[in-house]
Amino acid sequence: MSKMGIIIKDVYKKNVKSTAFVIMILAPFFVMGIFYLSQHFFGDANDINKIGLVSEQSTIAEQLAKTKNKDYSFKVVSSEKKAQSQLEDKKIDAYLKLEMGEDRVSGQLYSKSALGTSTESQLQQILSSLQTSIRASQLQLTTAQVQKVMEPATFKANKVTFEKGKMQSDGGDSSVQFALSFLTTIIMFVFIMSYSSIIAQEIASEKGTRIMEVLLSSMKAKTHYYGKLLGVLLVALTQLLIYGIALLVGYRQFKDMPMVKEFINNASIKSLLGSNVLVIITFMLIGIFLYAVLSALCGSLVSKPEDTAKAIQPVMYLSMIGYMLGLILGASDPTNVIIKVTSYIPFLSSYSMPLRLASNTAELSSAIVSLGILILFTVLLTVFSAQLYKSNVLVYSEGGTLSALKQSITIMQNDRKKK
Repeated sequence: MSKMGIIIKDVYKKNVKSTAFVIMILAPFFVMGIFYLSQHFFGDANDINKIGLVSEQSTIAEQLAKTKNKDYSFKVVSSEKKAQSQLEDKKIDAYLKLEMGEDRVSGQLYSKSALGTSTESQLQQILSSLQTSIRASQLQLTTAQVQKVMEPATFKANKVTFEKGKMQSDGGDSSVQFALSFLTTIIMFVFIMSYSSIIAQEIASEKGTRIMEVLLSSMKAKTHYYGKLLGVLLVALTQLLIYGIALLVGYRQFKDMPMVKEFINNASIKSLLGSNVLVIITFMLIGIFLYAVLSALCGSLVSKPEDTAKAIQPVMYLSMIGYMLGLILGASDPTNVIIKVTSYIPFLSSYSMPLRLASNTAELSSAIVSLGILILFTVLLTVFSAQLYKSNVLVYSEGGTLSALKQSITIMQNDRKKK
């Protein structure tokens, strides 16, 4: 086995067997398990069981009390004072005060705690329906006429593409690709947050112990650097592989669920294996690798392993900016000029361009250009970081990260002049 292979194997085995790796693997399954069990056993549970109704028109209140709802029931209360007393004594969970105008129904809900937007929306719909029926009665409209008036206009958004001058339907593939781009954005952010510190720690681990002088007597600095970097990246790929296998097993287990069936029926093979999807996944993988290289570079600039956390803060902030731009601004307004510009800037393009591609605001050719820029920049940064590591591997600067960077660049330039 080559010297690089030995380093890769050593780094890989050490990290895979660590408790931190096991926790990272199990944490998502643990969270999903809690969510599944809570939905399975407590999905129908609701803290809101009884809502009091207070109205001067008792007939309206009694009519409303007959409304059936699986989550809660209504109870007519003769006065607001009694409703307040019952609410205080926890005999009711909330009370709704109804006020009837000539053709308007208004309601005010009182509770000791928030009921949630779902319950409030349901109550809003009930009151709107009551108001509609009152107005229909005043206008002497039949039920059929009311339904006709309330019937919403039909509206359907169609995404199209043009091929050889002919307009063709998108076929609904973009919705699947948009969901996938969201997923890859989240995965990339989580992996960067998780592995940037691990990579930086691996690179900086021997700097405070002076062991590097012994190691460099038997191998090149670049060999040591690439070995450490690839070893940690293999750990990340192992985690991705485990999640991929878990996804396949989960699909076999839950493929008969209505939600899963609906997704599979709407998703075509083209949408799941199309060129756009391959480009989106490539952006994610290259993005993770680029941030890993930057983390390794930052880790190589520290004098002591204890300083690693401070050194990788720029990596964290840069990733967070890209994540916020892509997930918030990119989702709400993918045509925004900021998203367009950042979709061609390395470090940020991995977040922005997949969302633009999935929302059809960027052509595949534009995405390939952006991907080409990203790959070229990643290669250049990888080569530069390896050269920098070779220069600073035996530098123990006490002046901080910037001072170490300046010193390393100076040494690197002097080495080139000697050659």
